[in-house]
Amino acid sequence: MTSLYGSLTLKLANVVELATQDQGTNLTPQAKQTLVRATREYKDSVKDAIGYATSLPGGELSVEEQDEVIEMLEKLKERKRKQLAEFADRVGNISSSQANLKMEVDSISSTPA
Repeated sequence: MTSLYGSLTLKLANVVELATQDQGTNLTPQAKQTLVRATREYKDSVKDAIGYATSLPGGELSVEEQDEVIEMLEKLKERKRKQLAEFADRVGNISSSQANLKMEVDSISSTPA
């Protein structure tokens, strides 16, 4: 697929070159045929590229719609980061409490009666 998009520029350059090489003179039938073939190849490649792009998830969305989706996902990511940080704080507090409790239990059990 990447090679398809990369080849578009080369095919367009080929069409432009063929269209302008005999500028000012009449094109021979063979030159016309070559130009038509190159133009058809370029057109088919553009059609294939559009087909690939629209078959991608979200490929049918406009740029504005894609920006909205990206913004929504960034907000969701930030909210999840905050939730993770809050969870980590709670787990850290629980671990500290358990460590203190364990030290208390150890000191009580090691105290002579």
